[in-house]
Amino acid sequence: MGADAAGSRPLSIVLGSPMWQEDRYQRIRALLSTLQRVSTERIMADLNVSRETVRRDLLDLEALGELKRVHGGAIRVDDEPPIAERAHTRIKAKAAIAHAAVGVIAGAQTLFIDAGTTTALLAEELASLSNLTIVTNSIDVALKLRPIGDATRARNDVILLGGTISDRAAATVGDATVAEIHRYRADVALLSPVGVDHLHGATNYDRADAEVARAMVANARDVVILADFGKIGLGSRISFCGVERIGTLITNRKAESVDTFPLLSQAVKRIEFA
Repeated sequence: MGADAAGSRPLSIVLGSPMWQEDRYQRIRALLSTLQRVSTERIMADLNVSRETVRRDLLDLEALGELKRVHGGAIRVDDEPPIAERAHTRIKAKAAIAHAAVGVIAGAQTLFIDAGTTTALLAEELASLSNLTIVTNSIDVALKLRPIGDATRARNDVILLGGTISDRAAATVGDATVAEIHRYRADVALLSPVGVDHLHGATNYDRADAEVARAMVANARDVVILADFGKIGLGSRISFCGVERIGTLITNRKAESVDTFPLLSQAVKRIEFA
């Protein structure tokens, strides 16, 4: 490994020709896209680099959440099911969590809420409250909380963050969305991850979703994670909230049957059951 005269990206020397690190990453991504599982030897042969170079590249790509290292090579990280599909799974468990989450909200607070099936149900619960300021990237959440014109209806101030419309959900994502989040300071961030475990905290599969959630965590006084029992003990590609930063985890009693739940319960400050 070395660097060019300007001290830029590290490279490998392959038969007298340089292969930049990002070029190797792209080749590894292409192999995984085709094969889903690839051996260290296959990468070494295709890229014509050393075992140590492959080891370092796989470590870097795993840290980026793009693959999972296994004995003898790496596998592609499985995708998360589409939100339309997830909306029909564990509905009762998610609804119970959404109902319980109302109990952690006090007075005229400012809330961050991200996009997800559980937070969409939470919005229905919050619609009966008033004097809240809700900052969200979820179009579903914003629509459920919008004023309807009934003077007797409880009112909240709803701010829908700008940005690019996600191709995975009815939500805004991207640099503009993250920049807007940093303009606000919230009392509580209520977030629904793909998984939560004692090692990596709350995790998401999609990078854009994770960046939004991470910004909300950074700008909130307290963090409440809404995770039904099916998410407990699971880890996805990208961590956006370390376990030590989770103020409250709201889940279902079934979560206690997960093998690693005792470790999670020791690491999280507070757990509430729906």
